Amino acid sequence: MLAAPIPAWAQPGRVAPAVSAAGATPLPVGDAAPECIAPAKPGGGFDQTCKLTQAAFQQAGLTRQPMRITYMPGGVGAIAFDQIVTRRPAEPQTLVAFSSGSLLNLSHGRFGKRSVDDVRWVAAIGMDYGVVLVGRQSPWRTLPDLLAALKADPGKISFAAGGTIGSQDWVKSALVAAAAGVDHKSMRFVAFEGGGEAISALKGGHVQVYTGDASEVFDKLQPGGPFRVLAVLAEQRLPGPLAGVQTAREQGVDIVWPAIRGFYVGPKVSDAVFDAWGASFRHLMATPAFDTLRASHGLFPLALTGAPLRQLIDAQNRQYVELATRFGLRR
Repeated sequence: MLAAPIPAWAQPGRVAPAVSAAGATPLPVGDAAPECIAPAKPGGGFDQTCKLTQAAFQQAGLTRQPMRITYMPGGVGAIAFDQIVTRRPAEPQTLVAFSSGSLLNLSHGRFGKRSVDDVRWVAAIGMDYGVVLVGRQSPWRTLPDLLAALKADPGKISFAAGGTIGSQDWVKSALVAAAAGVDHKSMRFVAFEGGGEAISALKGGHVQVYTGDASEVFDKLQPGGPFRVLAVLAEQRLPGPLAGVQTAREQGVDIVWPAIRGFYVGPKVSDAVFDAWGASFRHLMATPAFDTLRASHGLFPLALTGAPLRQLIDAQNRQYVELATRFGLRR
């Protein structure tokens, strides 16, 4: 079983503690357009995180120019992290999207010698949850169906992931394989640069399973669409389009995978700018309009900045170090 250390109120259906909307002012980034770096190709969770924030800042009028989104694939976040730390450490207008997958990669050395101390963590704006996704024509209609097929012949089933061995999606796949009694070293696995590519491969029938995130498939689950969600990896059922999908636990499989979605800035960004970003996010996340936007992008309530955010990041980092050790992923 995997259950990340997240606040009780961050579970699906709970309401996050209120944050003050007072005192928010436009960000001190001058006339430059704020930039949101999505450290993968378009179509995945990082892209959704940036698009949500782009829409929220534009709607609230907190910047003079619309936020632009830049895609920076490479190492599922490693290239963007290194760029911000070494080449762009003091840019006041630049945010970089992160997820719990980023923290996982940091914890077992996928970002080289980098650590969670190398950047400044601005805000967590929502919670995501893992899903087990197959094509509409798949013979498996439940998670136990998939586990039975894996147990019978693991070599016939290939898992897609946005990232290489040790990535967040790979770990979710390994946990599913383990639930079937299959060693993760025997699992067939195809790596892609981001969730968008992995979903395209699943749609094309090139792989059979994708253990992605709810936000990545939220807008792709129309009736008669190309995908079927076998399970959500949450403590309880998720609201919205996934309300009819059972959790893994409801199906007798004890896997839970919550994922933070949020942003960091460079290590040399001034305190004034860092605080202004935090104040702006607190302002946004206290509004009903942001709740609506967050839900439309497939994310669930989580609103953290400052010390509480850092405490959560440190807690997840400790857990991921233990998980990486379990799977022999530490470098």
